Amino acid sequence: MKRLFLYSLLSLLFLGTLRGQDLDQTTGQRLQEYFRSYVHPTVNIGKCDLDSLWLDHSQRKLTVFASPAFAYQPFRPEEVTSIYTSLADQLPGPVCFYDLQIRSGGRAIEELIPNYYRTGRADRDRLFTSIKTGKANPWVSNLSRPYRVTRGLEGRHIALWQSHGRYYQNEKQEWLWQRPRLFCTIEDIFTQSFILPYVIPMLENAGAVVYTPRERDTQKQEVIVDNDHFTAGVGYIEVNSRRARWSTAPGAGFAQTQRVYQDGENPFLTGSARVVSTERRKNRAFAQWVPDIPEKGEYAVYVSYQTLPESVSDARYLVFHNGGVTEFRVNQQMGGGTWVYLGTFEFDRGQKDYNMVILSNESREKGVVSADAVRFGGGMGNIARGGSVSGLPRYLEAARYSAQWAGMPYEVYSPRKGTNDYADDISTRGNTINYLSGGSPFNPQSAGLGIPFELTLGLHTDAGYNRSDGFIGTLGIYTTQFNNERLAAGISRYTSRDLTDLILSGLQQDIRLRDKSWTRRSMWDRNYGESRIPVVPATLIELLSHQNFADMRLGHDPHFKFIAGRSMYKSIVRYIATQYQDDYVIQPLPVTHFATRFGRKNNTVELSWQPQTDSQEPSARPDGYIVYTRVGYGGFDNGVWVKEPSYTASIEPGIVYSFRVTAVNRGGESFPSETLAAYKARQERGTVLVVNGFERLSGPAVIDSAEEAGFDLESDPGVPYLYSIAYTGAQTVFDRRQAGKEGAAALGYSGSELEGLKMAGNTFDYAFVHGKAIQAAGYYSFVSCSLKSLEEGEVRPEAYNVVDLILGLQKEDPVSALFPTPYYKTFSTTLQRVLTAYCQSGGNLLVSGAYVGSDMAVSHGDREFTAQVLKYGYQRSITDKSVQHIQGLGRLLQIPRHPNETFYPVTTADCLVPVEPAFSAFAYVPGGESAGIAYKGNYRTFVLGFPLESILSESDRATVMASVLRFF
Repeated sequence: MKRLFLYSLLSLLFLGTLRGQDLDQTTGQRLQEYFRSYVHPTVNIGKCDLDSLWLDHSQRKLTVFASPAFAYQPFRPEEVTSIYTSLADQLPGPVCFYDLQIRSGGRAIEELIPNYYRTGRADRDRLFTSIKTGKANPWVSNLSRPYRVTRGLEGRHIALWQSHGRYYQNEKQEWLWQRPRLFCTIEDIFTQSFILPYVIPMLENAGAVVYTPRERDTQKQEVIVDNDHFTAGVGYIEVNSRRARWSTAPGAGFAQTQRVYQDGENPFLTGSARVVSTERRKNRAFAQWVPDIPEKGEYAVYVSYQTLPESVSDARYLVFHNGGVTEFRVNQQMGGGTWVYLGTFEFDRGQKDYNMVILSNESREKGVVSADAVRFGGGMGNIARGGSVSGLPRYLEAARYSAQWAGMPYEVYSPRKGTNDYADDISTRGNTINYLSGGSPFNPQSAGLGIPFELTLGLHTDAGYNRSDGFIGTLGIYTTQFNNERLAAGISRYTSRDLTDLILSGLQQDIRLRDKSWTRRSMWDRNYGESRIPVVPATLIELLSHQNFADMRLGHDPHFKFIAGRSMYKSIVRYIATQYQDDYVIQPLPVTHFATRFGRKNNTVELSWQPQTDSQEPSARPDGYIVYTRVGYGGFDNGVWVKEPSYTASIEPGIVYSFRVTAVNRGGESFPSETLAAYKARQERGTVLVVNGFERLSGPAVIDSAEEAGFDLESDPGVPYLYSIAYTGAQTVFDRRQAGKEGAAALGYSGSELEGLKMAGNTFDYAFVHGKAIQAAGYYSFVSCSLKSLEEGEVRPEAYNVVDLILGLQKEDPVSALFPTPYYKTFSTTLQRVLTAYCQSGGNLLVSGAYVGSDMAVSHGDREFTAQVLKYGYQRSITDKSVQHIQGLGRLLQIPRHPNETFYPVTTADCLVPVEPAFSAFAYVPGGESAGIAYKGNYRTFVLGFPLESILSESDRATVMASVLRFF
């Protein structure tokens, strides 16, 4: 009663004060002022406005319709409350006491809060809980994993793609990229440098089945073994039993009938497949595919089969590779008639009985298994348009052509009947997912292959430029205004907004922990094909702007790629867990402080490491670890699970063993540690400690002045994680005044000479390379350790006859590293103390690296260390790429100076001047400057101004190592 009296009194007072002014007009003016001045504190959503309002004085209700831009922001419970409070405070009385609802983007703003952030009841119309997913086996399961994922993405099916790819421009009748070449890259391939090395592995490590409509394998070779084309006893082989015999399956299968395919030709309709009934114990039958591998390397393995009414959900495939045998379970009740990815493995060259795939008829179910072709490697593009193929590896081509090679129906990849490949490609990505998911619980009314995809994500980097060197930042796009705002499973399309919001919010949080100036932009509800066509939750993420210099300084940095990739993975986990109202766990970060030492028992190696804490993710703690082993030149095995951060391995003398470690928990598996190696000589004279000091990852050298901006690939293309497929060519235009222009005069304009090149980066596997050289030298055993374990005293170098310090391309780079990165100084202050003490104890020290002189030439203390302890000074750096040879030990050594696919490029090498009584041991050719020095005194040092592992010839590396060990 008191409240009613107060309300009535205020109303009378206000109406008296109003003196005839129109209450509705005043309310509108106040609302318009509020929205026009509205600025979100952390998100750039642009200008807002009032669209309209509806006042019902009799019901005391006010409904406010804000412009669409107001819905571009993220809404959280506390923010919604604040908006309502601040807006009500500005309304004229008595309207400020009305029931208020603010609407934008088709919903009340409180309805736009993602389910993940809601403190009260969830909006079940946007959840998956109403979808009857059943208990079917996932499409593919790796049965050889030594761990189980129970709180990650186990059994979930996710589709994602990376921008456009090379396509045929019908009007110009030539193959083109969708965007111009800027800042050494192009959107069509730059997005792959996030998706392929980072996002897909993280999702798969969390247990997900990941599909991409673009080719995922960067291997240029392709070998297909098929039942329709084989020589008896070679290639494709069948083994029958008395009661289980292979026969021809009904319907068509795969057959490669030609080298190049024209538009509309489907290779999955030109052959046959095989079928056999299942057995649990006896009467086994097998199909075997033995490829003739053209060159040793890593190859993706794809299988194909038919889905028949009697197909089983647990067909067993065995992949024999250099690391052993990996077993997969494939659900043949879905996905028949296309390529099904199992995994990527290392295979030896040639046709060998340990390079093969075997399918058995063993099953827990009564039915049939089907066998068709098996494909090894991604290969080159083989779809002709306008009379020619692209000439590039298939992974660089648009999804339209991969979809054709994967057996998609013509209407899926060419709804415009071959008249517009660009538009077709945009449609292909969503169409492919819709066709593959047809008949699944997420797309129950459509015909298709039954794959239960739960979401799609398209990654792009197209957002314009900023003349002020500020960030453009991240944008998200989703589509609700289609199909009555419903997805195929009947749930609201606003679930795609939830997905978009989680990804943008995660990126904003994770990137701003390192760079607080990173910009988060809007969430658009727009009619984009990539967000509209998929019938499952879909989002399109414009991660950053490849046209903008500030964005690209981060975009080229491998640390940024890892953080962005991990952020997207984490957001997908949160979204999926929310959709099922489940708990989740985030996979751990990689381990650190890895070290090996010989065990107390004969012929054993003790491994130790430390877990890495993720301060942002309390759940990302390891529950255990996986230790992977490689014997000699083989591949890594499937690993063994251990509880504690240590492991003892048995080794055989005379063989080099390699190890790497991952951390695991219920959410999945971390990225691997560096690879360390150990070797026990049969006639041991001493032991070498190999230290992996080459930790650096970086983008290319940066040019940043008042007049110029860009990246200098010539002086330093950077150090990618494992490899880089992001570069098109060197930047040629650096003039800041050309920002925003088009064509060859635009700021950032770049060449095309590196397109199709998979540039070698830091493999973190150089302890093995040095170790093989030590093995070849004879009589010396070796163990290895990480740089951190040496610097922090966990490994004592005084226990070893020789220390071999690998520095590779290690260097401090404060200019290029705008994004906070680890400290990559060649010799940190701590390392200088450790090495000084080792030398003073009479040790023997081998150091090799491209920047051991130039990186230590700035401060007096650094120069004093190299001169007084290591016995060399810095003369200059060799930047002339024609200098590719080094003379010494009666040999002419060669190192790589240009980006290539085998060895990381040594674009700069240091000239080292000996400090007496040290002497020069190597010289660059031509020129004759000293490339390495040797010192013999109370201790001995051997320092090379180039990385030893970069010597192209293995025999030359062994000769150098043998000479160094003899000198010691």
